[in-house]
Amino acid sequence: MPAPPDRAARPRRSTATSPRTGLMKQLAIIEAAGQRRRAGGTEPAAERARWRGLVADYVAMTKPKIIALLLVTTLGAMIVARQGFPSLGLIFWTLLGGALASGGAGAINHFVDRDIDTRMGRTRWRPVATGRVRPWQALAFGVALGTASFAVLAVFVNLLSAALALAGLLYYVFIYTCWLKRTTPHNIVIGGAAGSFPPLVGWAAVTGNLALPALILFAIIFFWTPPHFWALALLIRGDYERAGVPMLPVVHGAAETRRQIFLYSLLMVAMTTFLFLTRTSGPLYLALALGLGGYFLYDAILLLRQRTQRAARRLYLYSLLYLALLFLAMAVDHAVRK
Repeated sequence: MPAPPDRAARPRRSTATSPRTGLMKQLAIIEAAGQRRRAGGTEPAAERARWRGLVADYVAMTKPKIIALLLVTTLGAMIVARQGFPSLGLIFWTLLGGALASGGAGAINHFVDRDIDTRMGRTRWRPVATGRVRPWQALAFGVALGTASFAVLAVFVNLLSAALALAGLLYYVFIYTCWLKRTTPHNIVIGGAAGSFPPLVGWAAVTGNLALPALILFAIIFFWTPPHFWALALLIRGDYERAGVPMLPVVHGAAETRRQIFLYSLLMVAMTTFLFLTRTSGPLYLALALGLGGYFLYDAILLLRQRTQRAARRLYLYSLLYLALLFLAMAVDHAVRK
């Protein structure tokens, strides 16, 4: 029987790797490492983006543009009350408390109006309306801001300013948003008084009381509010119709709305002169107030005659600028007189 072939004599399979195979393995290793790095970096980046979006939603619920305008009126009232500039500390705590109160009211408004917000083009992308923020979260956020506002003002300013800021918040939420807004075309006339509280807060922060000039400041914003909001209502009348909100243009028509805008504009401009008549402000303020008010009346007359969306938009945008410039005129007047 023939002997088996010697194992050592058998040809061995080569274990050496060809250059091409080695290069492909190296490339595969590098690609796998890159994928791991990308996978590891995607999750933190997505998490950061999610948090940025969440913060942006919570900031949006406070309505920061409205806060800015209300703080201008608060500071203007403080300067008029002090007949000059109060201390920076008092300004800081008063404006912080006012911002918290306004932001809290805005957040609670998002909670209450979440049903009609989905039917209006201007509000359908709000955080609560879209479900990005849950209703109870918006409510809790608003209550927390309102509570913080009262605490800040009561501790660092005075109790009267804290009570007035809280009263403004409650008036806006319960009197305007929950009751008048959905029941009467006079909603913005009566309910809009909520926006008149910031000057009272500013005055009380400086003096610890309320006086006639503070009530004049309150009345100026009270009469400013209807022309401002009715001009907006003319622009988005269809939104209010779909949402079932009985704004003046929806119930009584555009012609009556334009007439009411003109009448309230007259009352507002007349009210601005009372600061001069009571010797609270001087001739410089009177000149600036009449100039600003004259342009407001010009826009109101233009809207009355032209009856166009463009004229309504012009008045709406100017009304925002007007209120800020009017309270700035008060500050400039007192700075010059000082």
